[in-house]
Amino acid sequence: MKFIILGCGSSMGVPRPDGFFGNCDPNNQKNYRTRCSALIKTTNENILIDTSPDLRQQLLKHNIKKIDKVLYSHMHGDQTHGINDLRSFYINSRKQVNVYADKDTSKYLKNTFSYIFKSYSKEYPATLKLHKLPKFIITKDNNKKISIQSIMVDHGKVKSNCFIICKKLAYISDVSKIYEKDFKYFKNLKYLIIDCLWYNFHPSHFNLETSLALIKKFKPKKAILTNLSPVLDYKVLQKILPKNIIPAHDGLSLKL
Repeated sequence: MKFIILGCGSSMGVPRPDGFFGNCDPNNQKNYRTRCSALIKTTNENILIDTSPDLRQQLLKHNIKKIDKVLYSHMHGDQTHGINDLRSFYINSRKQVNVYADKDTSKYLKNTFSYIFKSYSKEYPATLKLHKLPKFIITKDNNKKISIQSIMVDHGKVKSNCFIICKKLAYISDVSKIYEKDFKYFKNLKYLIIDCLWYNFHPSHFNLETSLALIKKFKPKKAILTNLSPVLDYKVLQKILPKNIIPAHDGLSLKL
């Protein structure tokens, strides 16, 4: 089983659409960051986390021929606006793709992309089927059961969901606060992938100081910083981080 970080960039990516690289060295390919999406790849299923606006590019790069389920972390555009690219998987299978979202995200998706969930004609049928995001989703890797736990966190003024796979890996792409009652789920994991927007305070994201403090508290074997803005150059960040912490880069694949 693999966990692939398809994109690790902040809301406008790196570089931004206007070509702005900020502090990032454009000669380093690891500074080219698409918006955040991830893939849980088992022998049985491909489970996508979020549909970033760069999803088409990400799917083509990794030669992903099928998507079995989609889990949404939250309603923001940089996590949802690639949703139309899932249509090709419906065309291939003639089966609606199952997507899972919390109440607020579901409402946003249905209001914004109504044509995806409701058939308007034979030429444009509903391509996705929307479900409530449960606390646990069970899938398989060969005959082994795989559990994916969703935990709600704060992300500024909205709620976001993070995902813990097999009590080994936590993916927390957008977060400003993790509730203390949930700390126990994040401790002593093999991998902790965590939001780290930049150096300064931000009301909706962890900055480097906050991310490092929680990594120290949770004690994963390896931590990976994601949702990186143009402020954070890969090599500069790499040099100042402890050995068990690395910056994410697009395409980073982790074995579970």
